[in-house]
This record gives sequence, C-alpha cells and structure tokens, in this order.
Amino acid sequence: MYHHRIQGLRQGHVALLLSLWLALAGCASSGTLTTKTAADSPEPTWQPLLADAALHHVYEDGKTLVDMIPERPMPEVLADYRALPCQPECNTEEIRAFMQQNFRKPPTPDEKLSEPENTPVAQHIRNLWPILTRSSEDSQQGPLSTMVALPHRYVVPGGRFNEMFYWDSYFTMLGLAASDRYDLVRDMVANFAWLIDTYGFIPNGTRTYFLSRSQPPFFSAMVNLLAEHDGDEVYTRYLPELQKEYAFWMRGADQLAPGQAGERVVRLPDGTLLNRYFGGENRPRPEAYAAEIDTAAQSDRPAPVVYGNLRAAAESGWDFSSRWMADGEHLSTIETRDILPVDLNSLMANLENTLAQAWQVAGNNERAAFYRDRVQARQQALNTVFWSDAGFYSDYDWSQQTLTGELTAATSFPLFLGLATPSHADAVAQTLQARLLKPGGIVTTTRNTGEQWDAPNGWAPLQWAAIRGLQRYGHDALAGEIARRWIDTNVSVYRQTGKLVEKYNVVSPGVGGGGEYDVVDGFGWTNGVLMQLLELYPQAAQNSRPRSAAQETIH
Repeated sequence: MYHHRIQGLRQGHVALLLSLWLALAGCASSGTLTTKTAADSPEPTWQPLLADAALHHVYEDGKTLVDMIPERPMPEVLADYRALPCQPECNTEEIRAFMQQNFRKPPTPDEKLSEPENTPVAQHIRNLWPILTRSSEDSQQGPLSTMVALPHRYVVPGGRFNEMFYWDSYFTMLGLAASDRYDLVRDMVANFAWLIDTYGFIPNGTRTYFLSRSQPPFFSAMVNLLAEHDGDEVYTRYLPELQKEYAFWMRGADQLAPGQAGERVVRLPDGTLLNRYFGGENRPRPEAYAAEIDTAAQSDRPAPVVYGNLRAAAESGWDFSSRWMADGEHLSTIETRDILPVDLNSLMANLENTLAQAWQVAGNNERAAFYRDRVQARQQALNTVFWSDAGFYSDYDWSQQTLTGELTAATSFPLFLGLATPSHADAVAQTLQARLLKPGGIVTTTRNTGEQWDAPNGWAPLQWAAIRGLQRYGHDALAGEIARRWIDTNVSVYRQTGKLVEKYNVVSPGVGGGGEYDVVDGFGWTNGVLMQLLELYPQAAQNSRPRSAAQETIH
C-alpha cells in the first residue's frame, strides 16, 4: 500500500505535489484492491430477483438479502431465475428455495466474548475491541459480494452491521483512543483516506449499495483526533483527502446563482453557501427495498421524489426522524432535500477550519486564509440563519426560506465545534436542560413518531456532542449531569443484559426501539463514547457494577 506523505511543502510547490500524490495514490490503490462501484449494487444488478425477494419478505431484515453472496455471476443466476417453472408469479417459498440454492451467507467472525462475570464495563469494552475488529482479509469476500474491500483493519459497529460505517467510526475512535488503541485509529483513518482517493468521497458504509451516498462528514474530526496524539504531521499527510472531501460536498457551488441548489450545496438569495444532504439516487435503497416502496405508495408525490428524500435522510445518519418530515409525523411527507441541517453545516465549518489548519502547517498562508474566511462566513450563517428566537439552533428550510422550528439534539453541534456565540451557547444550555434533558440523557427530538431518531431514544453521538459543547462554553455542571445520566443508563442495561446497545430509551431508561430494524448490540459508538465519558468522569465509574452472565454472544 502506498503510504502518502507530503513533507516540507512550500507555497510554490503545493499544487504540483498534490497532483503528483493523487496520481501515485490512484495507481497504488487500483493495483492493490478490486474496486467496486455503485453500478455493482444489487439494485441495478439483481433485478427482478431483488424486488421479488424483498417484496415477498424472504428475509425478515432487508439488509440480510443484499449481504448474501451469489454462488455464480449474477447474469447466470438471473437467467436461471427467469427460467423457473413458477414464473412469472413465484411464491415466497419458491423464491426462498431459489435464494438458498444460489446464494450463501457472508462469513461471520466469531463474536463470542468470554469474560469473568465481575467484569467492569470499561474492561468489557476493551475486551470487545478485538471482537469487533476486522482485518483487511475479512473485507475481501470476493468480486460477487457487496462488501467493499479495505486495505487496513477496522472496527465494525456490531450485529447486522458487519462493515465499516462513516460517522459511527469517529465515535468508535474516541473509545479506541481512550483505550490507547491508536494503532486501530491510524488504520481506520487510513481506510477512510483510501475511500476518498478511490471514490472521491467517503460512502455511508463499505458496501456497494452505500456507494451513491455519504454520511455526516466527520473525516476532519478524525484527522484532528489523530493529530492530537501523533502531531501536526497528520495534517499534511491527509491534506489531499481533506481537500477532496470538501470538493465533494461543495461540488457545483461555483455555478449556483442566488436561490439555487446543487446536489449537496445551496446558495441562499443573499449569496450565502450552505450544505444539505442529497443521497445520490432517486430509487429505493436495496437494503430497505420493500419498506421504501410502501412509503412512496403512501405519498401524494411521485415515487422518485420520495426515494430521493429517503436516501438523503439515510445520508444524514438520522434515518429516520421527524426533523425531515413536512408534517412532523409521517415518513411519507419526508423532505430532507429541502432542509439545510444545522449539524451538517457545523461539520462543514469544522472541515473548513481543519483545512485552514492543514494549509497553515503546510506553509501556505494564502490557502489557510481562504479557508478561515469560509469558516467565518459559515459561522455567521449558523448564528443568524439557523438561530431561533426560542433559544436554540434549528434546521432551515431553504425552499420556504424559513426555519423549520423543530428542536432536536442537533442544536448542540455549533457548541460542540466551537461555532456558537457565548450568548447563543447560554441559551442552548437552558433549552437543553429545560426541554431535552430526560432521566437517561438527552432525547433526540421532542416528537415520538415511532422512528428511531425521535423520542424517546437517545444516541451516543448526540450525548457526546452536547456534553463536549457545554464543556467548551463553561456549562460544566449541566455537561456532567448529562454524562452521569447517560453513563447510568448504559451501565444499568449492561448490568441487566451484559450488553451495550446501539440506542437507549432515555425517557424511561432502558433499551431503545423504533425504526426499520431490531435494536443492535455490540456496539461501536456506544462503546466509544462511554469509554471517553468514564475517563472524563471517573467518579461515575462506580456505577460499573458486575454483570451476571459469564459468557455472552453479540447478535
């Protein structure tokens, strides 16, 4: 694998060196791993079998279907499927039998964790890292698999999620750092850099059906995390990828007139450039094919419009939430592409700030100043366009030129990334305490729609953003209270079940629910945030009481 380094950069040579590096990296990566594309996704290549198997619910979980590995090239499989005597109306059992004969389940690493029954939760997390770690060889499941092969080791979330995911991984890295596993942090950052070099962006996850969309842009935060430990050399090493990710999110911005939108960028009437989630395509996600056909059927809009907005919500990581719904209640009214999210634009400001830092380290003051100006403009927008007089940051509906007015846990992101004014931060702290703080932590939204990114659920990344944001602006007592409640919730479930799970009910503290799949345990970002919080708030470690089970399997 080509190890990319840019050393001793000087202003007159930066562009030439970057171009040379990108050419070399492209040659190296293409010669190392087989590159799959979105065109290899099951949606265009498995039809009509995908639609039939999904709509007949051959597998309870739609993701199980698209993670299966064909025994032969798909054109051969499809020819045999079309030739079945039961065509054109095969029933569920006939389709299931065909799947069993022509596909195999992907390999599943041994996920059985054996440990003493008195294992404290922090040690349990340390014990989980090897269980959730995959090698480069694990990712290379062959040309017919939907898995995208990676050059380095990585940590998976757990359960049904047996690939590397984008924004999950930053919060997992927090726990790896707290566990002094910077070897894995370095490998994962290198994997994300490889994805940028190979695809021009970081996909939602490392499956072919994720290759048309991204997720919240946390790569700059990953680089910052690693640089805190390894030094400024990290900035120059990953400057090309930081630049390339920014180009992906800002693609088409220069051609936009005021009031126009591109894919992931919107220019407001006053000329301000901001970002939205787009999701790539206007068709059902293969891993949720039947559910999205049903959702589109419930809408009065053309199906491709609904599919595009569902994919945009999947790109947001908040799939799904009332924050994307026009009526705040029904998924069929989803309008994600009309919304400029406050958390996304905070992350984009952090990417711009990291680029400024990287160019400064590289010795190019002019480029550093350019990105500092971008940060200032976006920060101004965050504190004006996104600010609600009700005392919180809200998403902005650019098509209606008005705030959505919905209070969500995303309101803490300008604090988390140091972009809020002190007075706005004080108001957000009051709002969090009065309206979102629940017995088990910060609730995701004020609405209970049955979707997983709504009440009563709380999620580890949103707790972390709130806690760190409040600490940054001096609201230490409230930060500590949120941390204590979240730690108590995590540890209580751990004591009862021996598990750390994907999401929690913070209104009546316990395991969370809702959404399109069962609660997953493992679980990467829960482990990561909890490890960091136990390090920041060691007094809360006393809540880490023994669990009763001596042996547990991650499902």
